[in-house]
Amino acid sequence: MSNVLGVGSRVKHPAFGFGVIIKLHIAAYDVCFQTYGIKLVGKDYDKWEVIAAEPAETGVSYTEAEKSLVKILRNWSDATEIVPLADKWKGGTMILRPDDPDLQSKEIPIETFFHKIVMVRDRIRVMEQRINASKKMSDEEKVNLQQYITRIYGSLTTFNILFKYKQDSFVGERTK
Repeated sequence: MSNVLGVGSRVKHPAFGFGVIIKLHIAAYDVCFQTYGIKLVGKDYDKWEVIAAEPAETGVSYTEAEKSLVKILRNWSDATEIVPLADKWKGGTMILRPDDPDLQSKEIPIETFFHKIVMVRDRIRVMEQRINASKKMSDEEKVNLQQYITRIYGSLTTFNILFKYKQDSFVGERTK
């Protein structure tokens, strides 16, 4: 058994379609497929395409399982995620003040603004998933669109100050 996949690995099975490994057994995986639900697949099965491999760990803690589940839900779901606002911003107000003193300022509860930012992020993730799953686009077209999505995330990094946890932050292109 070479190259054992870990929980959270994404695969594409020729018969069952896209799935995510949710549990490891001695000789098999429990794989949750989008269309067919949970199926048992032998670890020696080699007819599927590994989309994203996660390392297999000998022991999985509750925290690691929880992180894997969150990752699975982010990668495969249209559901809007509840992301906590940093404590220092709770109850705050965002004030937009025009340079022209004759114009009125606009005040927005920071929670409302933050919720909009999170919704934008969730919709970009769904768009990214749909691009990756498209059968009509070439790989080159997918890569080109992925580069634009990465730049969008980069443009949104300014808002990372609002997030309570670093793992919720936007990540754009990294310079070397």
